[in-house]
Amino acid sequence: MVRLADGRQWLEHFYPAPRHQGRGVGSAVLRSVPARIDAQGTTLVLNVLHGSAARRLHERHGFVAESWDPIDVFMVRPPGAGSPARA
Repeated sequence: MVRLADGRQWLEHFYPAPRHQGRGVGSAVLRSVPARIDAQGTTLVLNVLHGSAARRLHERHGFVAESWDPIDVFMVRPPGAGSPARA
């Protein structure tokens, strides 16, 4: 994680290995990491490739699209946005 100049935390290069995708690893991380960040009252930021199925995963865990460029969608999760118990 990287703290940005505006105080937000950047979850950088969050890509489970292909053999682990679809097995709940991403959901486990997106339940654990935001809980720690919420305790700090900090917004969490990440990016996904346009068209990536990972975007739906992030949306289930409280992330919303903030901006985009030709390659990536930049998503944010405000503190307390909540994560599902199981996703």
